[in-house]
Amino acid sequence: MADNKKNFFDMSPTQSLVMGLSWGVAVISIIGLIFVLASGQSAGKAKQPAANANVNANTNVAPTPTPTPTPADTGDVTKLSPVSASDYIRGDKNAKVTLIVISDFQCPYCQRHEATLTQVMKDYSDKIRVVWRNFPLTTIHPYAQKAAEASECAGEQGKFWEYHDKLFENQSALTVDNLKSYAKDLGLNTSKFNDCLDSGKYTDLVNKEAQEAQAAGVSGTPGTFVNDQLVKGAYPYETFKQLIDAELAK
Repeated sequence: MADNKKNFFDMSPTQSLVMGLSWGVAVISIIGLIFVLASGQSAGKAKQPAANANVNANTNVAPTPTPTPTPADTGDVTKLSPVSASDYIRGDKNAKVTLIVISDFQCPYCQRHEATLTQVMKDYSDKIRVVWRNFPLTTIHPYAQKAAEASECAGEQGKFWEYHDKLFENQSALTVDNLKSYAKDLGLNTSKFNDCLDSGKYTDLVNKEAQEAQAAGVSGTPGTFVNDQLVKGAYPYETFKQLIDAELAK
């Protein structure tokens, strides 16, 4: 008697074709699912918010600071040189509230912070003073050091704040040639300015301010002391309004 039992592989050409197509669709579906899952994870990572301060390290990633400073985050303003007549100050020089802004001309978060400071000055110009201190993050901002020195050279000729504004307006172009060009645009004595910048006259001062900032607890830029409270990062106007109002109420 003949054996009528068929093996799994004893299929007609049509059956083989259908089975092959079915397996092909299944494999493609599994591969597609894996791709979608992998893409979703990558997109999720890309949507993570960037920190609002640049840190002095070989990376642009920084911890996101808390909106309102806590005692552990206040830093130590006494580690900074006392505000004096040699500082560059905006506002009332005898104000009850002092904002010491520790910043870097090449830092994008510092540029963002300038808009907040402009609003603060507009609303509190007769009640506060804004003091500038340099902290170029040279490991990630190769042009920041010379930009800081150039601002001091401009300050020699009475145009620190005009030059300060010019640098932030042109943050993507801070080569030495650019720095000298901006001095010319502002009507400075270019020979005096160029000699000042090329000689490194203010290198030690800028380095000293950076070292003091680190000792005071500033690990990235911008860092802003509102009297003795340190705000780490480029926070919105409301954050500073709250702190300033609290200081004025004391």
